[in-house]
Amino acid sequence: MKTDEYIAHRAEDGRTQSVKAHLEGTAALAEKFATPFGAAALGRWVGLVHDIGKYSVPFQRRISDPDHAPRTDHSTAGAQEAWQRRLAPAAFAIAGHHTGLPDGGTRLDTADDPTMIGRSRKQVPDYSAWRRDVTLPQVSLLPYLGRDGFTDSFFTRMLYSCLVDADFLDTETFMQGPQPRGDYASLPVLLDRLSAKTDRWLNGAPGNALNRCRNDILRACMEHGAQWPRGLYTLTVPTGGGKTTASLAFALRHAVAHEMKRIIYVIPYTSIIDQTVDVFRDILGEENVLAHYGEAAFRQKAPEDLTPEEYRQLLASENWDAPLVVTTAVQFFESLYANRSSRCRKLHNLADSVIIFDEAQTLPLPYLRPCCAAIAQLVEHYGATAVLCTATQPALGPLFEQLAPNLQLREICPGGTALYQTLRRCHLEDLGSLSLEGLASRLRTHQQVLCVVNRRKTAQQLYAALPKDGGSFCLTTLLCAADRRAKLAEIRRRLREGLPCRVVSTSLIEAGVDVDFPVAYREEAGLDSLLQTAGRCNREGREANPARCPVYLFKLEDSPAPKMLELQITALRAAQREQGELDLPEAIAYYFKTLYGVKGQEALDQKQVMDAFLKGRGDVQCPFATVAKEFALIENPTKTIYLPIDKGEELCQLLQAGQTNRALYRKLGPYSVEVYQEQYQALYQAGALDPVDERSAVLTSPIWYDRETGLKSDAQGGQGLFL
Repeated sequence: MKTDEYIAHRAEDGRTQSVKAHLEGTAALAEKFATPFGAAALGRWVGLVHDIGKYSVPFQRRISDPDHAPRTDHSTAGAQEAWQRRLAPAAFAIAGHHTGLPDGGTRLDTADDPTMIGRSRKQVPDYSAWRRDVTLPQVSLLPYLGRDGFTDSFFTRMLYSCLVDADFLDTETFMQGPQPRGDYASLPVLLDRLSAKTDRWLNGAPGNALNRCRNDILRACMEHGAQWPRGLYTLTVPTGGGKTTASLAFALRHAVAHEMKRIIYVIPYTSIIDQTVDVFRDILGEENVLAHYGEAAFRQKAPEDLTPEEYRQLLASENWDAPLVVTTAVQFFESLYANRSSRCRKLHNLADSVIIFDEAQTLPLPYLRPCCAAIAQLVEHYGATAVLCTATQPALGPLFEQLAPNLQLREICPGGTALYQTLRRCHLEDLGSLSLEGLASRLRTHQQVLCVVNRRKTAQQLYAALPKDGGSFCLTTLLCAADRRAKLAEIRRRLREGLPCRVVSTSLIEAGVDVDFPVAYREEAGLDSLLQTAGRCNREGREANPARCPVYLFKLEDSPAPKMLELQITALRAAQREQGELDLPEAIAYYFKTLYGVKGQEALDQKQVMDAFLKGRGDVQCPFATVAKEFALIENPTKTIYLPIDKGEELCQLLQAGQTNRALYRKLGPYSVEVYQEQYQALYQAGALDPVDERSAVLTSPIWYDRETGLKSDAQGGQGLFL
């Protein structure tokens, strides 16, 4: 065959793309994607080699007659070429560009094993015709590779990302024609838009002390963003200090000054992502902000039902090529430890980016080491700047010193204790132990009050004891997201208008939810949780005297703390004994230092992710596939119950009729509740559930769901539920 007769792809209209054209197109893109982290030549190399297995006769038979010719492996050939040249990252990337990065395997693996070693021993059809078309550049691995397995594994994923994104884009362009990608406003233009807004604040009337302090924080972020080099930073600002806009100002100034590509804003909870996205879109324009999370509009529809802008957002979510990406910590970190092309495709766009980690104290303790190690890798080797942004800064300096001794953790806004005292808008008071009735009695005396407790059942019990005057609310995850959003809107309205508003909530209201109460209560938990609740008290500084805005810490009698909070409470009490004032940076640092010390180093990497790549998992080296299965920031032993309420009623009917597509599940997301096995089983035995599959069910009747308190928490064989 002539080389241009070797076909890589055949479109529905009969057009064909030669293997040579596809390799060259993919190589050009992969080279471009790998340039920011110094691997341009290796990016080009993997692009040229990834599909050379398509030069085999069996593959050409398959693409000419897909209905009759058997499938054939076309990835192993290129992987073997890389393996023989001791280019292990390239070998893994090529081997996994369709099926996912494999485990390295053991020396005992045979050609039947799906590991990299197994693939290296596999017999493949003759593909030698590739040599007539392809001239490979001279390449070598980067100097810092080969020193430790974790750094090598991280580089492998980044190279893999370059390859799979380039492969997807080149194939997509040939098969479908140019797609509506890119064409965003430049970062300098976005900085001008932000400056137009912030200049009004900075150059306007000084305002009250709170606004003056916010302006000082904003100025520090703008100045340091433009002046300071790429690196690892903290932004420690008390709640209400305007850190969302200030951190964006730092990021834009920094990105423009250093000619960086984009900003990634990582948020811990989906419950607060909407309000952050709304702020950014209002400043920068909706078309320039990609919100990538489960309930984003473009994820709620089938592709054929998307508007042009939603379709553009869908495409951008595949590889994060937008100038500002807002996403969740789960999406961010699980992608960094994934092995599938769909999750890893975007990773190369983290290079040369400013990455803001909002509410950094929420980084999960069981994964703290691998999360911090990933941040350190991005800063050390991929030209990123990372900012840990929070009011309760975790004491991560010693951990980063272990992981990356050459990195210096530097504070952007060094206001310290004075800043916290200036921005103090409430005072903390310890009530000791209270009975449930005693607590309810106190709550009834307040016209407007927030009480945060540790258990959903406790929240429901307290709510039942509050006045039923339309001003009492219960917020827990037993309410579906649609109802929680509606209740939060009503809560904000009542707070603004001075109407009665007594809210009992679990911790879901703490991190970043924009509400402002004159008084708050918090059941004992971690210090970060206490201070997050305090951030919902006198949030806007309407009361000048903090002494008039108490935040009460309490312990519930006859209600032992949840086991998962025992160590946090121990660390809180230690900080209280040793530091006195809990809402100052010194106490916060002491708390986290104590917590990490009590937990121990092993608890900060519960799944031993670091050791898996440094030492191997058992006999298996480079366990990409194994770690990807194990790395889950949110362990999910729960089951999903879909609710036939409002729009969810019709959606549940479609689900029960047998429709199970991804778009339907996403539309159902706002009308669903996650429950543990015990509660699921009780509802099932009571006849309240119609199972869809082993992990989900449809609620058989709305009687099992209370629009005020959520899914009924006690079920007994077919009887009504009472709280």
